[in-house]
Amino acid sequence: MMSTEKNQSTAIIFILLGFSDYPDLQVPLFLLFLTMYVVTVLGNVGMIVIIRINPKLHTPMYFFLKHLSFVDFCYSTIATPKLLENLIVEDRSVSIKTCMTQFSFGTTCVSTEMVMLAVMAYDRFVAICYPLIYTVSISPKRCVLLVTVAYAWGIISTSVLTYSLVILSYCETKIIDNFVCEYALFLSASCSDTHFSEIMLSIFANLSAFFTLIIILTSYLFIFVTILKMHSASGRYKAFSTCASHMTAVTLFYGTIFFLYCIPSFQSSKLVMKVGSVFYTVMIPMLNPLIYSLRNKDVKETFRKLMHLKIISQ
Repeated sequence: MMSTEKNQSTAIIFILLGFSDYPDLQVPLFLLFLTMYVVTVLGNVGMIVIIRINPKLHTPMYFFLKHLSFVDFCYSTIATPKLLENLIVEDRSVSIKTCMTQFSFGTTCVSTEMVMLAVMAYDRFVAICYPLIYTVSISPKRCVLLVTVAYAWGIISTSVLTYSLVILSYCETKIIDNFVCEYALFLSASCSDTHFSEIMLSIFANLSAFFTLIIILTSYLFIFVTILKMHSASGRYKAFSTCASHMTAVTLFYGTIFFLYCIPSFQSSKLVMKVGSVFYTVMIPMLNPLIYSLRNKDVKETFRKLMHLKIISQ
């Protein structure tokens, strides 16, 4: 009996409608999202290359930023190609295995990014509040340890959530009015008891959001107090400017999650949910390298040198 249920589950398909409700916009949307994806790839890969080749950027802050760019690149590559495919093909069906694979890799990236943003907030806290012990507190070994923790949490939380979906039975083809495979769609397509899966989602989603937000908010509370105590206006400006990019990235990331999943009126609008999904799967990975590079002289200087060398070589 169990074998029969498993065979039925593996044969189940999901149909991701995406933006099929707007046939006249399929081509413009395809070109728009393709352009955004190209910018995302170039921006994040470019950021990684710039950090690696510029010795001035071999600091803990840019070490973490390099890994954030890698996570953003991976997340966009997991979600955007399927979005682009759905805009140009008639058959929008996807097997449950493919959908679950996309969900697993996507969740790993999101969970890892949450911890990475918290780690970067902690790095700024130590740099501004305890500058004399910064090089000791945020040593190269500790940087590697913190990044390892971020990836480890992403893998562990995703493994548990994926397991909680694998043990379910699925018995019907499900039409999904979105373009990404999310946890809720698996629960809605299941014909078995989802109580355990819902508990696992609640535990790990809340753990990830609560503890990372506590670290970020606590770090910035101490940072603001320290900045207010500074007597020099130039010192306050410099300290604030080092945090501005990270605060912008955190606001975009957590703000999108908050509006999508914590405000009931937003959840009732399918268009808002799709636009929100576009924002955190396509827009945020594209904006992050721009946010971190626009205010940084070393990054812009390295980029100009690379462009100059490219022009000379041509």
